[in-house]
Amino acid sequence: MCGIVGYVGEKNAQDFLVSGLKRLEYRGYDSAGVVTFGDKGVTLVKAKGKIGDLEAKLAGLKRGDKVGIGHTRWATHGEPSEVNAHPHHVGNIYLVHNGIIENYKELKNALSGYEFKSETDSEVLAALIDSFYQGGKYPLANAVVQALKLIQGTYGIAVMSELNPSEIVVARAGSPLVIGVGHGETLIASDASALLGHTKQAIYLNDGEIATVTKNSVEIKTLNAEPVSAKVEEIETNLAAIQKDGYEHFLLKEIMEQPRSLEETLRGRVDLEEGMVRLGGPGLSETELRKIKHLVIVGCGTAYNAGLLASYYIEQFTPEVTVEVVIASEYRYRQAYIPKDSVALIVSQSGETADTLACLREIKKQGVRTVGIVNAIGSTIAREVDGGTYVHVGPEISVASTKAFTSQVVAMVMFGLTIAQAKGVRSGVLKPYIKEIAKLPGEIKKVLDECRELVKGVAEKYKDYDHAVYLGRDTAYPAAMEGALKLKEISYIDANAYAFGELKHGPLALIDDRFFELALLPEGELYEKAVSNVQEVLARGGHVITVTNKTEFDLPVESVVKITTSVEALVPILLNLVAQLFAYYVAVEKGLDVDQPRNLAKSVTVE
Repeated sequence: MCGIVGYVGEKNAQDFLVSGLKRLEYRGYDSAGVVTFGDKGVTLVKAKGKIGDLEAKLAGLKRGDKVGIGHTRWATHGEPSEVNAHPHHVGNIYLVHNGIIENYKELKNALSGYEFKSETDSEVLAALIDSFYQGGKYPLANAVVQALKLIQGTYGIAVMSELNPSEIVVARAGSPLVIGVGHGETLIASDASALLGHTKQAIYLNDGEIATVTKNSVEIKTLNAEPVSAKVEEIETNLAAIQKDGYEHFLLKEIMEQPRSLEETLRGRVDLEEGMVRLGGPGLSETELRKIKHLVIVGCGTAYNAGLLASYYIEQFTPEVTVEVVIASEYRYRQAYIPKDSVALIVSQSGETADTLACLREIKKQGVRTVGIVNAIGSTIAREVDGGTYVHVGPEISVASTKAFTSQVVAMVMFGLTIAQAKGVRSGVLKPYIKEIAKLPGEIKKVLDECRELVKGVAEKYKDYDHAVYLGRDTAYPAAMEGALKLKEISYIDANAYAFGELKHGPLALIDDRFFELALLPEGELYEKAVSNVQEVLARGGHVITVTNKTEFDLPVESVVKITTSVEALVPILLNLVAQLFAYYVAVEKGLDVDQPRNLAKSVTVE
């Protein structure tokens, strides 16, 4: 969840470390620090707060050091503070760590002779490594291996010692690390975005691997000392993709990018002439697709909501397939039996989500075929699934996911269409969905262009509320769930979503002047039922905003956002755009940090 960077080469290490940490700010953090080695010895600087605070402290300590590691911390063990910030220094060891050491208390009690300064599990790991290092008596990598064999938990680490000042040792288990290969320099990061502008060549470390890097070499082994042949891959993201491009916030940029990002998801996958979708990536034969009777969709947060919305559509055109959508953090601990002829869709923007990754591994133990719906190329989930579909939306820098949601839904719907095609479902049933998918990028652009200013005005009216209820029926219900999640993530308004039919089963008790209600009302078979539900809220003094594509709308609600579109089945995806814009402008009106909301991180790599 935090950021790691490292550098060894001929350039200024401090400059790279600070710039790299800035690239990783979107991951969420509460403190930062760097350590470098050079002619003047060790320079260790840490600061609570933003990287700007770290820069201010570094201003008087500029060094020409050529090797170092840096870190942005998101607190797990111990409050945000300078002493709890990384890098940690114990004996001859300097360490930065992402993840959680579950048995750190037992290890701490066994480490006699060490005085611990912080409340962190990471400092205990540094001490454990130092105990095996024995003042340089053994190679640093050997000491790291011996320590890692004793720990329980997850880690991505970078370790240095002033006794071996020309090398950095890195290792991972459950927390990503990327090694950038340059000319006369080697770079380390927990996300490839920190390497952009320095190198396009990268090695993605796998779980259970440890690497010793110098400016001219990368030596990778397993924890059992077996050599690993490093695979150098090209980083596909470019520098322009992680710039704001004139927008005030990354979140707004990413909302407005959705016409283009969805086009990238669809590129080469929709054949309108034949009325077919052609995914390719899942790697399932026609015979294997025909045999599918059960789909498990696994995700967390926005990915779960995307899976739930996609499931409503998949059920419409694959009646022989049951679809089960599960929350990864719960499913990983259930004793769930997955029936024969099942496929699991593993959904994650980052491809590193800890609970989702754990589910993937448990599902594979049952012999179930797994297909990834992932954005981040080269991520752990993308490498471990049996097949997959990249959504290709480009980097999401804002913590709150927007464009990935849209493309995840569409990618899963296309996977469902692929199953239906293989099963021989009539083209008359499938073609309307395929046509709407092809039209969707243009429809998204139209909605964003037409509604942006209107939604901004509506948001100004509701920024001072502390509570919200989001409502929807059928396919609009998962869209309402996602809308509520966006609002609570970035505006800190207590927003919860309910199916309209559940109002009488409890939520109607909430309706009073402390709450506003946002109702998604797509035109369709259940429209009149949903209207009746809105009237129930109005009769109890509700403050209702409606988002609809219904041309003639005359309910006496406080605010209405109408969209115009020629799509029918996929309207909830468009209604969700309005919910994204609404959450964004409410947060802006409240003066909040839109891209880095408090307490949250972009890539959730620990439980």
